[in-house]
Amino acid sequence: MDIHMTNLVAIDLNLLVALEALIAEAHVGRAARRMGRSQPAVSHALKRLRDLLGDPLLVRIGSRMEPTPRALALKESLPDALERVRSLLVTEAFDPATSVRHFLMVMHDHLADLIVPDLVKRIHRDAPNVRLEVLPWQSPLSMKPEQLRSIDLCISCSLNALLGFDRSPLFTDTESVVVRRGHPAASRLRTLRGFLDAGHVAVVGRGMAHDPIDTWLREEDLERRIALVVPSYLQALHAAATTDLVAFVPTRVAQTLAPRLSLAVLHPPIDPGTYKEFLFFPQRRQRDASCLWLRDIVMELGRRIEARGFSAAHRAS
Repeated sequence: MDIHMTNLVAIDLNLLVALEALIAEAHVGRAARRMGRSQPAVSHALKRLRDLLGDPLLVRIGSRMEPTPRALALKESLPDALERVRSLLVTEAFDPATSVRHFLMVMHDHLADLIVPDLVKRIHRDAPNVRLEVLPWQSPLSMKPEQLRSIDLCISCSLNALLGFDRSPLFTDTESVVVRRGHPAASRLRTLRGFLDAGHVAVVGRGMAHDPIDTWLREEDLERRIALVVPSYLQALHAAATTDLVAFVPTRVAQTLAPRLSLAVLHPPIDPGTYKEFLFFPQRRQRDASCLWLRDIVMELGRRIEARGFSAAHRAS
């Protein structure tokens, strides 16, 4: 970054953190909340940055603040520069009891139902001042570079390699038929014909054209009757709990929520096979003690889920 021959001794590195937040948010108040600072302090930082860089950085257009071309140019290189500075200053030591670290995870909502409750309990016990933010699933392939750099962990069943990330198997899963308890056609769903003729709720997530089960059925020259389309497995489970619709969803979350939602989890008349959920973690944080701490906890939770197997407790006969 060109700071026109300014003596580096005179530069407060916190200004670079403020610059990153201001450019990302294009709003002094939101930047202040992102940094955990007061709005006057961030306004003062913006004034210092303008003087230092010789550029307004943010200009008011109507009711909005817009970044200048200089700010947009800095936006591309600043995150990497800050990451390098942090890597120079960070120590290997990490004390969960005193840390105020902010972690960011990305996962589907049905996986959050399996992982997050126990994860929050563990964090609250061992690291009471740590903040965990869980974002809804978005394919990392569609994320901007600055979004990818902010992720500490990502959980997905994707078999595709993700540039800049390593992965480890977390647990296996399969899929089951789910209906409300007392469903009048539950016994007929054990047959292929009964399954296909029933009214189904399909799950078509963001960026998808079809529910994966329908893609597989078409390959077998089969088609089920879809009565409702929703964007998530949790919504499908709630729809099945309150209607006579049939959901075809991951077994582990179905078994977890079955008692609470009064659901029956049935063996499907087709073989769905099994698949793995993976934990993705950024290669650049392989030596980050705080990230390793969180990764170890999530891997432990994955091993517990795997050890439970697929319970038959909630399967209807």
